[in-house]
Amino acid sequence: MSLNLADIRLEYSKKELSPEECLPDAVSQFEIWLNEAIAAQVHEPTAMNLASVGEDGRPASRIVLLKGVEAGQLLFYTNYQSRKGQALEANPFVALTFFWPELERQVRVEGKAVRVAPDVSDAYFASRPYTSRLGAWASEQSSEISSKAVLVTRAAMFGARHPINVPRPPHWGGFAVAPDRIEFWQGRPSRLHDRVLYLLQPDGSWRKSRLAP
Repeated sequence: MSLNLADIRLEYSKKELSPEECLPDAVSQFEIWLNEAIAAQVHEPTAMNLASVGEDGRPASRIVLLKGVEAGQLLFYTNYQSRKGQALEANPFVALTFFWPELERQVRVEGKAVRVAPDVSDAYFASRPYTSRLGAWASEQSSEISSKAVLVTRAAMFGARHPINVPRPPHWGGFAVAPDRIEFWQGRPSRLHDRVLYLLQPDGSWRKSRLAP
């Protein structure tokens, strides 16, 4: 049976959004929406699509988890030697997208990603479950492996090496994204969606505007 994808559509009507009701600071407004998504028990509220461009000029995207909002920056952690880690070293500019369908909301963030200080990565790594810390050592992320057994064997090897305390691998750590553009999207009826755009100004303030859907 063939699917008629053109007939799949939803009518959005839960909430409205205007520049006037948004906070002056874009990251503070994001935190309000994030907290509302968590309170609404949205599935994976911290999941975000991270888009990057590698040295070859090809874009790539994947879902990662937001792990902090600190000093106006959005934090996530990864293997620095992975495909995305190498892409961010070659081109630090990224785009992040959060989609919370239960609230009919989307947030798009653009900015520059830089490595966080080693002590910040150390603190977060120490908070992870023991098995996750072993996984960071066992997985040479994005590299080709012959079988799943390779991962299991490496995890067992590092487990024997670090039976209690697992130090952070030097190739693993955090990135902080400093936004310069954030757009809030609220679904509305008849596809007349509300879009509020924040642009970072040279003096550090944010300029708000409404965009056509």
